[in-house]
Amino acid sequence: MLGTFGGALEARKIDASDGRLTAHVRGEVEHEDGGLVIRRIHVDFTLRASEVDRGTVDRVHGFFAQKCPVYRSVEKAIQITSSYTLVP
Repeated sequence: MLGTFGGALEARKIDASDGRLTAHVRGEVEHEDGGLVIRRIHVDFTLRASEVDRGTVDRVHGFFAQKCPVYRSVEKAIQITSSYTLVP
């Protein structure tokens, strides 16, 4: 998801390279039938960018997951959410 979000931002001239875009990922696991199953994943992105770019970042954040092969591969089995923080 990080690569897809970053690529979509870069396509819109928002620099996401060199550590400007990072992600912290948290998974929630439950016991099922004697084993562990991942039920939920939350990805919290941090982007160093100008406040001027917030509208574009909001728009990209609203659709990028549907373009991500990993998200599309697992979304039916695992609830995946994301958020972002813009840091000037």
